[in-house]
Amino acid sequence: MTPLKPPPASLLERYRGEHFLPLYTTTVAVTGGESGHGRASGVARSSDGRLEVTLRLPEELGGAGAGTNPEQLFAAAYGACFHGALHLLAARAGVALTDARVDVQVAFGRDPMDGLYMLTADVRIALPGVERELAEGLVRSAERLCPYTKMTRQGAAGSVSLV
Repeated sequence: MTPLKPPPASLLERYRGEHFLPLYTTTVAVTGGESGHGRASGVARSSDGRLEVTLRLPEELGGAGAGTNPEQLFAAAYGACFHGALHLLAARAGVALTDARVDVQVAFGRDPMDGLYMLTADVRIALPGVERELAEGLVRSAERLCPYTKMTRQGAAGSVSLV
């Protein structure tokens, strides 16, 4: 078995093209499960079969809990991406990160602008053993590198279509 290793630092090189250049694409399908409602009892499956998650509405929203919810999945994805960005930048700077931790708190709630729903995401980073000024620089650079941070601040390009 090949040992796991981080992605190459070449991912830090800037792209100079005129159009979006996909480097990886995945598809996850959500079906309704027992209740017919994807958020309450759904199943999320990736097209390659490597992800299969039972979705459950959290107790705080009137559900049974006992499963993963979309906010947890988003927090996990955001945290993993930000953690990876920190490590790429630290490696380029010759800084060893030991026990780096990224906590992402995602809240689902009411949007005061339209009365419907919105998400908030708060990211907290711990870089033990890294001098404060250097750690702040790494975090600011990771904010620019991490596409999840860009998405939460600027929105994401995308589409919704009926097939």
